[in-house]
Amino acid sequence: MEIELEINDVEWTVDAAKSDSLLDVLRRNGYTGAKRGCDTGACGFCTVHVDGEPVKSCVEPVMNVEDASVETIEGLGEQDELHPVQQAFVDNTALQCGFCIPGMIMRSTALLEANTDPTEQEVREALSDNLCRCTGYKKIVEAVLDAAERMDGGTAVAADGGKAVEGNERVANSTECTVNDCDCMEGGQ
Repeated sequence: MEIELEINDVEWTVDAAKSDSLLDVLRRNGYTGAKRGCDTGACGFCTVHVDGEPVKSCVEPVMNVEDASVETIEGLGEQDELHPVQQAFVDNTALQCGFCIPGMIMRSTALLEANTDPTEQEVREALSDNLCRCTGYKKIVEAVLDAAERMDGGTAVAADGGKAVEGNERVANSTECTVNDCDCMEGGQ
């Protein structure tokens, strides 16, 4: 049978059997970012978003997502323009072996869309359905907190194209002297 759904903002008509999971269909159609781990919904390696909500695609019958919008890790960012959560995972070396990371990133983006300023405990609770065999939770939690700050505007951006100002840092105002070789800006004059 054929199923209509949207994957990463592209309309698809896919062949599927009634017994197929969403993960089966995604992987058969080239979306291999969602990993097959336990096939019981226990590890979270296969987490994707369905209509904006995190779903374990290995236990989600594809029939349930007909006409839904599915987002996979491939839809978050581009290789040279990563999503802030992806970039925070890279910058915090939270990648470990990489097998659980797509699911962790998808679960983290869902968390940060619902809660832009989570506490460490809230991050740990949100990720509790996703397992990391490398036991690298510390770096993953740090990456999510870093991503929250990045997505919340923690890094200032100068709207006028000038130097960005972060935190309490201030850029000193200065006036350039229009008189040649007067040295008026030197020595506090």
